[in-house]
Amino acid sequence: MLTSCKGKTALVTGASKGIGKGIARVFAAQGANVALVSRSLAGAEEAAAEIREAGGSALAFEGDVADPASMRRVAADVAEAFSGIDILCANAGIFPSSTIENMTGEDWDRVMNTNARGTLFSLQACLPYLREAEYGRVVVISSITGPVTGYAGWSHYGASKAAQLGFMRSAALELAPYGITINAVMPGNIRTEGLEGMGAEYIQAMASSIPLKQLGEVEDIAYAALFLASKEARFITGQTIVVDGGQILPESLDAMG
Repeated sequence: MLTSCKGKTALVTGASKGIGKGIARVFAAQGANVALVSRSLAGAEEAAAEIREAGGSALAFEGDVADPASMRRVAADVAEAFSGIDILCANAGIFPSSTIENMTGEDWDRVMNTNARGTLFSLQACLPYLREAEYGRVVVISSITGPVTGYAGWSHYGASKAAQLGFMRSAALELAPYGITINAVMPGNIRTEGLEGMGAEYIQAMASSIPLKQLGEVEDIAYAALFLASKEARFITGQTIVVDGGQILPESLDAMG
């Protein structure tokens, strides 16, 4: 049984919807104080209100992970509100589609600034407080796209997700002297709000490429993050957990039988 994170403070970026919201909900249900950070304060406040209505402890904060000054301000506000920060879940990310032929430098920079630089700035902002924690934990939400697989139109996204993992491995060495661990969860196809609008036929087509024949739920990612943030995961750092229902395993659809 995992040690409860009751009383710990978890700062979750990109928490107004999707995987980030799911992470916040699961951590709060386990007794953590959750800081939901998003560029959309209204969305974060709505998600935080839902958590409080369910009996959890949650507050919303407006912040842009691509802006280091914004993240320093957010981290300070979170630490003041909850008397510190124990866990950072660096989840914020964007995934606009663009072919290589049509991609501009601005397209590339926008994705890298949010997904890769945003991970750096989030950690920099939280690091002073993580050092003071009983045991600091950092969980990066990467993806199978980029580090393991590819997808046409997402070359910049894939590059940013691979960059997160390269950053994480070196960061693990720098954080280790402080007793802080950093690990990553690599989601496959996860059912989120935006996906529902694509229709049942599209979702079924996506599920057909997964050995378990279904898309993952945001809670599947959240529980993996919860483990990596637990006291029991103290000897795991610089590592990745793939949560994809076996999606990356078959060589082809025929391999699934």
